Amino acid sequence: MSEPESPESFTPVDHSPTPTPMPATAASSLEELQTEEQRLVLDTVARVRKCGLEGTVSLPQIVVCGDQSAGKSSVLEALTEIPFPRNDNLCTRYATEISLRVATSDSITIRVIPDSSRPSNEQASIKTFERTISDFGDLPGIMNEAMTVMGIGVTDESNTDAKPRAFSRDVLSIEFAGPARPQLTLVDIPGLIGTETKVTTKQDIALVAEITQHYIEQPRTICLAVVSAATDYANQTILEKVREVDPEGDRTLGVITKPDMPPAGSGSQNSYIELAQNEDIFFKLGWHVVKNRRFDERHATLTERNILEESFFRTTEWKRLPKESVGVDALRRRLSLLLFEHVKKELPNLREELESALSTTREDLEQLGCARSSGADCKSYLAQLSLDFYETCKAAVDGHYEGSYFHKDLDSEFDISSPSTLCRTRAVVQSLNSKFAEDMRVRGHKYQIDRVDNDDDDGEADGQVTNKGKKSTKMASNVRRTVRHSNSPKQLNSDEALDWVGKALTRNRGKELIGNFNPLLIGELFWEQSERWNQLAIEHLEAVSAVCTKFLKTLLQDKCPEDVKRRIWGAKIQDALKTRHQAAMRELSLLMKDHQNYPINYNHYYTDTITKRRQARQKAALSKLIKGATSSRTSSPYDDDDDDDDEGRTIVNVDVEKVLSSYAQTIDPDMDNYSSEEVLDCLFAIYKVSQKTFVANVTMQVVERHIVRGLEKIFSPVLVSNLDPKEAEDLASEPASARRKREYLEDQIKKLEEGREIFKHVI
Repeated sequence: MSEPESPESFTPVDHSPTPTPMPATAASSLEELQTEEQRLVLDTVARVRKCGLEGTVSLPQIVVCGDQSAGKSSVLEALTEIPFPRNDNLCTRYATEISLRVATSDSITIRVIPDSSRPSNEQASIKTFERTISDFGDLPGIMNEAMTVMGIGVTDESNTDAKPRAFSRDVLSIEFAGPARPQLTLVDIPGLIGTETKVTTKQDIALVAEITQHYIEQPRTICLAVVSAATDYANQTILEKVREVDPEGDRTLGVITKPDMPPAGSGSQNSYIELAQNEDIFFKLGWHVVKNRRFDERHATLTERNILEESFFRTTEWKRLPKESVGVDALRRRLSLLLFEHVKKELPNLREELESALSTTREDLEQLGCARSSGADCKSYLAQLSLDFYETCKAAVDGHYEGSYFHKDLDSEFDISSPSTLCRTRAVVQSLNSKFAEDMRVRGHKYQIDRVDNDDDDGEADGQVTNKGKKSTKMASNVRRTVRHSNSPKQLNSDEALDWVGKALTRNRGKELIGNFNPLLIGELFWEQSERWNQLAIEHLEAVSAVCTKFLKTLLQDKCPEDVKRRIWGAKIQDALKTRHQAAMRELSLLMKDHQNYPINYNHYYTDTITKRRQARQKAALSKLIKGATSSRTSSPYDDDDDDDDEGRTIVNVDVEKVLSSYAQTIDPDMDNYSSEEVLDCLFAIYKVSQKTFVANVTMQVVERHIVRGLEKIFSPVLVSNLDPKEAEDLASEPASARRKREYLEDQIKKLEEGREIFKHVI
């Protein structure tokens, strides 16, 4: 575990022939890491970690990180007082998780946690490696075995030119248990490498950087960023790495090792002292200095090491630093409080994250459903799935949004692309229907005729709708994007409109007297004016059909695994939707055939509209004549008026005879113009009546009858009950991957529930 200056080989660690019991001072030293309150808090995290949730939630931990040969492992050894194997040519080749646990007797258990990217058979083989020892003398040999299991030092047989494997993503887990142990986990990771050597490749350098990044970027990790005073700290990569993931220094404690290396009084020594005083690279947690054993001190005991360190900080320039910032004993006390406060702060968030993970995992398992190994199992699964599908779909179509399914990730903008919007199918269809009615009013007519004499109570001109009182709702505007806008109607003024009608009147002339018109002319003009109706109706039908299709896909995806969804969709739902769409198109074609016949109307609104339009024209003409026959003057004292107070008032006179005479002269002698005005009145009236009827028919007889109504019956329990076991198995049989996923999810739920029970007794 120690880190030499230049590791060049994979020399095995020498085994000590004499058993090496745990140092007598270790128990008391380690206990300094926590009080009883701290022990309770850290014990909670330790128990959660023991549940196997390390990869599921981010757990608080201490990670010793730094560049290669910075002295990381020496810091860890001094901190824990555990004598790791030492060798001049050996550096840390893998991440080592050192777990200190409370137990009735001393024991050391070593395992290897395989990297998740390894093939499943390799993972299973590596997991079988487990050794338990009672003294440190056996530790070097066990660690050599673990390195072999990881493949370190082994050459890839498929590539004879490849170098032996130098590093591993696997994790060595060392658990020290004993009656005086604190509940604590420390992690030692490989040192960052600057350049290639004869035993390290570019791939090794990238791998070590990846391992470091994985640990230090976890938000609940306390980083002990170790830098060596033997080299310029500006060139030590770890400082840049930790500041990338922890820019404020909230969870980074800088540790300076080898302070005896810079010459006394040198600029290098002074710069490191300034660094230790937090005056250069600032960390909120500050800096700490520890002195490693030199090569000639390598045989010194941990007690002797501590005495040498205390003497160094008492007699050198480093004595300028506060006592609480130097020495491993002070680091142990400092780390004790730091770790406790960090974990205590994170426990509520950790519990919340655990609850969230449990909820998500249960949903994933629920989506998989029960195990399906036979036709009967498959049919039972499909029966429950179809019932859930039926109830949710019916609620969506009926507009009953009480269930939890309709309240997940609500989109306040009601954007139709959002799943939370699609699941409220009735609301979306209502919005699309409103948009269709608006499109019919605004763009359904071929010609938009501007009439100055219009005074209709609906605010509509010939074939158009004004904006007055007709603002679109926000919901309608959001679904508007699903309908392709047609071109705007062509603008016609009064003269152009009369010319259009006059030409049609001429080519449709029959035996009627001049001044009258062929009644069939209304039908021809009506068909031309409403020629866009079919396209608008098709676009609306397609929009509603697309929404319903997407909703069913989303619903099925939320209720069952992807493979089952794909089979049910292809075998049952897709064809049913196609059939419904074809029926809707047939219904629309029948409506359009009716539309192609001469308009029939029994609604008095038709005659009311004609009367109002005629009256509007008369009122407009009369108003204009009255204005022309109106004069005004200011009264004077000479007026024949007894009231002197009225002097200076305005007197308005209307020449009634002039108005009547002028009104009689307004009659247009051109009988065709008269007929054209009458035709426009009839056309506009029948267009308005028929348009409202057409909108109602399309929304009810086409969209509602064939697209929306009965959507829930496409995949219902009735359909499933008619399946034979073979058909059910074809639809819902479970692949091996699904069985493996179920086993994994069940295992995760068990671990998460165990973790939740732990929190119940603590928070």
